[in-house]
Amino acid sequence: MTNAIYLTTTEPYSGKSIIALGLVNLLAGKTEKIAYFKPVISREGNEKDNHLEMMASQFNLSAPYKDMFVFTRNEVVKQINAGNEAYIIDTIIDRFKQLQERYDFVVVEGTDFMGGSTNVEFDGNISVAKNLGIPAAVIVKGEGKSVQEIVDTAVSTAKGFTDEGVQILTVIANKINGDREEEIRTQLIKALPGSIIVTSIPSHKDLGNPTMKEIHESVGGKVLFGEQLLSNQVDTSIVGAMQLHNCLTRLSKNTLIVTPGDRGDIIIGALQANISKNYQKIAGMVLTGGLVPEPTILKLIEGLDTVFPIVAVESGTFKTVNRVATTQSRITPGNKDKIALAISLFDKHVDVKALEKKIISFRTTSITPRMFQYQIVKRAKEHKKHIVLPEGDDDRILMAADALVKQNVVDLTILGNKETVVAAFKRLNLSIDLEKVKIINPATSDRYPEYVETLVELRKSKNLTREMARDLMLDVSYFGTMMVYKGEADGMVSGASHTTQHTIRPALQFVKTKPGINTVSSVFFMCLPNRVSVFGDCAVNPNPTSEQLADIAISSAETSKMFGIEPKIAMLSYSSGSSGEGEDVDKVRKATDIVRQRRPDLKVEGPIQYDAAVDPTVGKKKMPKSEVAGQASVLIFPDLNTGNNTYKAVQRETGALAIGPMLQGLNKPVNDLSRGCTVDDVFNTVVITAIQAQQ
Repeated sequence: MTNAIYLTTTEPYSGKSIIALGLVNLLAGKTEKIAYFKPVISREGNEKDNHLEMMASQFNLSAPYKDMFVFTRNEVVKQINAGNEAYIIDTIIDRFKQLQERYDFVVVEGTDFMGGSTNVEFDGNISVAKNLGIPAAVIVKGEGKSVQEIVDTAVSTAKGFTDEGVQILTVIANKINGDREEEIRTQLIKALPGSIIVTSIPSHKDLGNPTMKEIHESVGGKVLFGEQLLSNQVDTSIVGAMQLHNCLTRLSKNTLIVTPGDRGDIIIGALQANISKNYQKIAGMVLTGGLVPEPTILKLIEGLDTVFPIVAVESGTFKTVNRVATTQSRITPGNKDKIALAISLFDKHVDVKALEKKIISFRTTSITPRMFQYQIVKRAKEHKKHIVLPEGDDDRILMAADALVKQNVVDLTILGNKETVVAAFKRLNLSIDLEKVKIINPATSDRYPEYVETLVELRKSKNLTREMARDLMLDVSYFGTMMVYKGEADGMVSGASHTTQHTIRPALQFVKTKPGINTVSSVFFMCLPNRVSVFGDCAVNPNPTSEQLADIAISSAETSKMFGIEPKIAMLSYSSGSSGEGEDVDKVRKATDIVRQRRPDLKVEGPIQYDAAVDPTVGKKKMPKSEVAGQASVLIFPDLNTGNNTYKAVQRETGALAIGPMLQGLNKPVNDLSRGCTVDDVFNTVVITAIQAQQ
C-alpha cells in the first residue's frame, strides 16, 4: 500500500482545504502518526503558512512546523534562476523520506498557483509527485465554469499526470454552482478512466464567504473597533452612499457596509440596526477615503458594549469595493465551524470506502532517476564503506571526492603525490576537509613492501618475479586493487584516465570472481525520465556465448534486486519469440533456456526485440502471454557492439543519466569509469561501489 498521497489543484482557490481536512480526518481514524507536508509555501520571513497551522492545530500533528515545508516560493525562484532544479527535487525527496520513515502516513500538498506562471507550477506538481513516487488526488475548481470546461480541465490534468507515470487515485470537482453536481459527476465518469474515483462537491456559502479578518487583510488599513469580532463571516456587501433609510432596506444577515469615513449617519444607523431585533446581524464596516468619524461619534462608539469590526482605509470607495469583491475565503486555524463544515462536506460527497481501498491497494512500479539517486546515496550513508580512488591526478576525481566527503557518503583514500593533490584541491577552490580523506603515494607508502610480497605469492604460478611485482605495485591500479584485496579498502573506482583493461586486469588476476560465477560482466543503470532500467553487458564481453549471456542475465538480475529494482529480464535480439531464425537468435534463445533452468524464480523472456521489451502496447501485441514483454527492467544485449552503442544512443537522444559501468561477478567491488566521465559519473559510481561493498 501507499503511505502517502499528493493533493494538487488546477488553479488557485480550488477548495483544497476541504479535501485536506476530510482526508486527514479519515486517516486519523485509521492511524495515529500522520504528517502533513507542503514542500513549497507562499509565506516569507517569520509569517507562518495558514494552511499548515490549521492542519497542525486541528489534528494535533506532532511534526514541528519547520519539518512541514522545505522552501518558500522566493527561495524556489532563486534556485530555478540559478539552474538548481535538481537541488530542489533532491531536497524535497530527502525531507519527504524523513517524514515517511517517522510517520504512518504523509499527506503532501502541492503548490497554490499563486506565482506568475501556472504552467510552471503545474509541471512542478507533476515533477514532485513523480519523484516522490506517490499517487495523486486532483482537485478541479468548478466555480464559474460550464460542465464541459470542468470535464476538459479534469481530463487534461489527469492525462498530464498519468503521462508522466503518476497514478491518479481520485478527481474531485469542487465548488460546483447550482444543482449541477450529479450532471458533472456523470460526465466525469464517462470521460475519465474507470480506475479513477470521481467526486463532485457543491459550493457552500459558509465556506466560500470571507471573514472580516480576511477583508481587513485584503483592504489593509486599521481596525478602529471590534477587533475581537474579526471572525465575523461576510455573506454580502453594500456601499453606504445613499441616505440612511435606503441603506437600511438593503441590510441582510452578515452584511459588510463600505462607506466614506465621514458618513456619521450611516455609521450610527448601522450600529443601531445591529442591536435592533428588527434587523439582521451586521458583519462589519469599512470606512474609506482616509477619513475617520468625528470625535463625538468616536466617543459614542467607545461607550457601546458590543461593536462590530470597523476598519478605516486610505483608498477610495470604488477601489475598496473592488478589493472586497475579490477577497478569497480561507479556513483559518480558529474557525471551528468552517472546519467542521468542510469535513462534513467531504464525508457526505466523497466515496470514502472506495478511496480508502485505492490507498491500500496502491503499489508504485516505477522509480524516477532522482528517486533512484536519493535512495542509493541514502543506502551508501547507512553503512559507510572505504573506497580507494587511484587517479588523484584527475580534477574530476578530486571534485567528486570533495562532494562525497561533504555529504559524508563514504570514507576515501586518494592515490597520488600528497603535495600535488593538496595543491590541486586549492587550485580547484575546493574546501575539502583533508582530515577526512587519506592521500597515499604508492612509491613512499609503508604498505608498499608488503603489497609487493603478496603479489609475488599470488602470481607465482604465472612466474611473476619480485622485480616485476615492484614495478607493478607502483601502478596505481595495482596498488588500489591490492588495498581492496587486503581489506584495507572496501572497493575501488578508476578509469577516468586509464583504459578499462588497465583498470580491471589486476582485479581479474587476484581479486577474482565469486564462487559459482564464471563471467565478469557489467551493467549500466539507465535513468530514463519515468524509470530506471538495467542494461548489460555494455562494457566488458565483446561476443558472449549462450552460457556467458545466461551468466550476465543472472548477475544483472541480482544487481537489479540489490538496488531495489524488480528484475524482469529481456534477452534482446532482432527477433521476438519464435518468429526469427539464425545463429544470433538461436544463441539468445539458448541463453534464455539456460536462465530458466538455473533460476526458475526469475522472470525472463527471450529472444525479444527492444520495443517489445519496453513498450506495453508493442509487447502485448507481439508477445501477449509474456509477463516480461512491455515492462522489462533488465535488458541483456547479445553482444558488446549492440549494448555499448544502444546505451550511448539512449543516453544522448533522451538525456538519460547513465550510471556505470558497474562490474559484477568479482569477489570485491572494482568499478571502471569511462574516460569521458563527468564529476557526477564519478560520484555515482563511487556510491554504487559502496553499496556493492555492503553486500
